Amino acid sequence: MNTLQNIVACVWVSLGLLAYAGQFVSAVSFELAQRLGLQERSENVDPMHSTLEKVTARWDVFVLWTAPVAGALALLSHAWWPALFVIAGTVYLDAGGREWAKIIGLRAHGKPIGSNFELIKIYGTYAYLVLAGLAGLLAGLAAMV
Repeated sequence: MNTLQNIVACVWVSLGLLAYAGQFVSAVSFELAQRLGLQERSENVDPMHSTLEKVTARWDVFVLWTAPVAGALALLSHAWWPALFVIAGTVYLDAGGREWAKIIGLRAHGKPIGSNFELIKIYGTYAYLVLAGLAGLLAGLAAMV
């Protein structure tokens, strides 16, 4: 097991489970997610953004499980870990980049997206997804070669 594999695996299991849990809460009860600070408060965002986030949370529950499972398989040195790293890395890279682009587009049209603190959390989350996705994609491809 190499160092990059170990680092990505540990990050994906720990932070991946937290991200998945946050989106699960958002998908089941968006209002609870707002009270917990997992989603932007209604008074700080355009209603369209809240609707987009609710729908996105439901989709994320369907796809974000891939990273924690890939991380667990890597820690167990399971034969399938490289393939699942590539799949999960692609999912994370796409999700982070697409969501970042969505926020930039909404803000460019003057839509309120959240307070300054909420924007820091938003961009931090998307940066994590992009960087974790790239790292996993590279680690999975390197192991396949």
